[in-house]
Amino acid sequence: MRSFDIRAYSTASPERVFALLADATSWSRWAGPMVRHSSWEVEGDPPPGGVGAVRRLGTKLMGSREQILEYDAPHYLAYTTLGRMPMRDYRAIVSCDPDGDGTRITWAGAFEPVVPGTGWLLTAILTMIVGGMAKRLARYSSANP
Repeated sequence: MRSFDIRAYSTASPERVFALLADATSWSRWAGPMVRHSSWEVEGDPPPGGVGAVRRLGTKLMGSREQILEYDAPHYLAYTTLGRMPMRDYRAIVSCDPDGDGTRITWAGAFEPVVPGTGWLLTAILTMIVGGMAKRLARYSSANP
């Protein structure tokens, strides 16, 4: 198994940060250039983004599908990827913890590479992509309380 652990800080409350994170439709506003389109494919419990929800992120032609596995607002959510990916058993947990007057965002994930020997590369790519999204979530939530 390979893993990553990313931290970012927002001056917004955990409730605000979690609200943006948990709403698939907001991702296209804050997640960056790789997420120009964001929507719900399936709603979960509680609706729309609770356990069982499936979100689509990316562009209208290409992107990822992610299913929410755990949902504890405003503290954390866990998700996995669906469909063909260069990794299997991907699972990530994003937590929003009070930190002073703001929120510490922790985005941690683990996976098994499909092709042996590619774990280091996939870890580097995910750290860059997810790290950028965590920073943009922190920046956006801070600027738009």
